[in-house]
Amino acid sequence: MLTRIDHIGIACFDLDKTVEFYRATYGFEVFHSEVNEEQGVREAMLKINETSDGGASYLQLLEPTREDSTVAKWLAKNGEGVHHIAFGTADVDGDAADIKDKGVRVLYDEPRRGSMGSRITFLHPKDCHGVLTELVTSAPAEPSGH
Repeated sequence: MLTRIDHIGIACFDLDKTVEFYRATYGFEVFHSEVNEEQGVREAMLKINETSDGGASYLQLLEPTREDSTVAKWLAKNGEGVHHIAFGTADVDGDAADIKDKGVRVLYDEPRRGSMGSRITFLHPKDCHGVLTELVTSAPAEPSGH
């Protein structure tokens, strides 16, 4: 069951400049940043709020690290802007299978590693009214040390 909007992905040409815009304009700070070599992106997650299911909602800013990445190709075609919307779920495998059974194309046979150790898959935008849709199961929370 989808429980929340996990994040909205925004493709950008210059991650540092875009982070500064969101910081200066809205007061959003970087919660997490990383380079995802598999996806070919450098990203920053800006936490917007906590959610009732223990997760959070974020803006994910994405800058391509190579020209053959999906985000680089998307930027070349569309320019900067909203790239995808991601819904949080406790069971990315089960929800992807259920959605696939309803006739929606799932882009990965098996979920892949996403931001902050999450597990992700995408749904084809042509089956989702033009919206690239991501399903996300967050990584388990790390226990606090004593």
